[in-house]
Amino acid sequence: MAWIYLVLAGVLEVVWAYSMKQSAGFTRLLPSLVTLTTMAGSFWLLSIAMRTIPLGTAYTIWTGIGAVGAFLIGITLLGEPVSTLRLVAVSLIVSGLVLMKLSSP
Repeated sequence: MAWIYLVLAGVLEVVWAYSMKQSAGFTRLLPSLVTLTTMAGSFWLLSIAMRTIPLGTAYTIWTGIGAVGAFLIGITLLGEPVSTLRLVAVSLIVSGLVLMKLSSP
């Protein structure tokens, strides 16, 4: 169950990162509220996951989900550029996440 909480925390991290971008520096109310709410939820779920998943593993996976998710949102919704080097970089992040999961008890 801890891994489900961790993945959900990572997904919420992607949501708050996107909504923070949409908040225009917290000058728009609704995206600002979404940011703060999903940020709190993400931290809460991460803390529950860390009851059983080691800190290094949980934090690495959480930030990795956020990084890869934000990368994909940036490309698909915000029109950020796609390049071979960026795709290699995100592939290395995903590889690191898989290795971290495989090395965890």
